[in-house]
Amino acid sequence: MTPNAALFFAAGFGTRMGELTRNRPKPLIEVGGTTLLDHALSLGEAAGLGPIVVNAHYRAEMIETHLAGRDLRVLHEADRILETGGGLRNALPLLGPGPVFTMNTDSAWRGPNPFELLRAAWRPDRMEALLLCIPKENAQGHTGKGDFLFDGEGRIAYGPGPVYSGAQIVDPAGLADIGEDVFSMRLLWDRLIERGTAYGLLYPGDWCDVGRPDGLPLAEAILR
Repeated sequence: MTPNAALFFAAGFGTRMGELTRNRPKPLIEVGGTTLLDHALSLGEAAGLGPIVVNAHYRAEMIETHLAGRDLRVLHEADRILETGGGLRNALPLLGPGPVFTMNTDSAWRGPNPFELLRAAWRPDRMEALLLCIPKENAQGHTGKGDFLFDGEGRIAYGPGPVYSGAQIVDPAGLADIGEDVFSMRLLWDRLIERGTAYGLLYPGDWCDVGRPDGLPLAEAILR
């Protein structure tokens, strides 16, 4: 099945960006003449994705108002943030069956459309996840040691290699076997990596992590 549904993660606590998120959620911070959320959604819309779901928590009403009239659904995680794995499982009734795209909304992209790259590389006969990754030397604004190592066929394992971009295709069927309500996507990845069905794909364009204030000028330079 060719993926088309997408979940955009916009549910956070509003703490990592400091004063910038005192009166607004991080996805509504402006960079390069648009908001971080609109930048991510524009990539999905250009790739013809749908249905599209955006989850929200901190100042969710501002996200709902901002997106009013758009052809998408906003899912308010009102009581608690479910994290990426729990958030995806919570959104499945709106996304429909089969593999889905997910994307974080705190990155800047310049280059090929990440969703189109993932779709072209997706092989459902052997993949249950395909993670779009950034070579460490190209991961602007990212200070970690890297996330994954690739084998010769593109399968991934945890290690100090390319950085996860926040965009992927994943088959959510395995979420049904996870007992927790609040959990990271990593719990699902653990299982898929163990059985050799998690793959990686390198992004050839420019990318910037905008998880902290010092990422904003780097993102502005990419989107200028």
